[in-house]
Amino acid sequence: MTYFDHYEPYNSRQPQAQGLLNAGWRPYYRQIDVGFLANLALHDTGELAHKWFNLNSSLANIAGRNEYAWWANILNLFSADARYHVDEFWSYVTPDPPYPDHRYIDTLSVETPIKPMMSRDMIAIDYVFNRLREIIILKILKFLGRPHLITQYYLDRHFYLPIQNFTTWDRLDVINTAYAQWQDPDLWLQIDNLGKERRMTLMAPDLKPLVQKVAHGLAVMLSGYQSRVGQIQSDFPIRSFPQAVQNFTDVVQQAVLDQEQLAVLVSGEPGTGKTAWTQAVAKEILVPLGFVTFILDHDAVQNFVPPPYLQRVCLIINEADNLAQDRASEVAQQSNKTEHILSLLDGTLYRSVQDELAMQHEQRLVILMTCNTTERLDPAMLRKGRVDLTCEFTHRFV
Repeated sequence: MTYFDHYEPYNSRQPQAQGLLNAGWRPYYRQIDVGFLANLALHDTGELAHKWFNLNSSLANIAGRNEYAWWANILNLFSADARYHVDEFWSYVTPDPPYPDHRYIDTLSVETPIKPMMSRDMIAIDYVFNRLREIIILKILKFLGRPHLITQYYLDRHFYLPIQNFTTWDRLDVINTAYAQWQDPDLWLQIDNLGKERRMTLMAPDLKPLVQKVAHGLAVMLSGYQSRVGQIQSDFPIRSFPQAVQNFTDVVQQAVLDQEQLAVLVSGEPGTGKTAWTQAVAKEILVPLGFVTFILDHDAVQNFVPPPYLQRVCLIINEADNLAQDRASEVAQQSNKTEHILSLLDGTLYRSVQDELAMQHEQRLVILMTCNTTERLDPAMLRKGRVDLTCEFTHRFV
């Protein structure tokens, strides 16, 4: 049984409500659910009976006025006053429209479109991280396809969008807040209208598999004006390197498979292919395993913390001898970059405190570093447990 309110089911004179109807939205009517009604009758019998008698008493008063003719009383049963009492009872005996469970711990949220923030004085880490979240959310939505249900609430009524009327998310008319539901996997999207921007929030019991699937091959460069999100590129395949480097690469590949965290340091004079090798390893070995690559420059290292929603992260840090300099030197004492790299290698910087409201899982981390010489590196960096594998490149590659 479905309750159709033919008398003012929504305030049609409101321009925004008219806009929803013109955009294809339709009023959402609450429906009788036998299981829900049986549960009320079994566990809330007194309240159900109380509301039933109240409804009948109210309708009897409306239809039994002595000062009006019988036909006027019949018409009065269709008045706004009668509708209020019927709606109140109907709302009690029918289940609410489906809503997301806001107790879900796994959430991913971003305000879109992302506003560019570039400056010579600072690397726009927040902008790039927001852009990364936006790309991942949009990729998840594209992977999931059309949802099973899209609803929003306006003027004390629920509206739904027939799925055949859905085109794209950026063309979806949202007045305040809209919700979309997928049943398999169990996932909700909440869209909040913020004026010129929107906030898109994914909620699910477990978002990690979806994030892992769609983040495949993504790469982030954090380096001043070159900060961007895209795909990792490599001009030189691994098998184009000297045989000694290829043998070392095989050792690195096995260590990636065996260890939760791995730090690799390659040294050599300029032109020996160190940077090209890190990019080749990222593209040919790490991307197929689901790693997201971050290429960091000096300032980015100082302010970088791996996003917690990514399960597998690769960091490429070039010119590590200029970043992790011996702290006994005067130059190294003027910054804390050495301590930051050491914290990244230890994993203590971002694993020391877990956010209770964030996605929790073990994060696999691979750090690929290059340097011209190891002589200027802080001794603590080469200590066992921080750098797992080292190799000196001697062949002039480029």
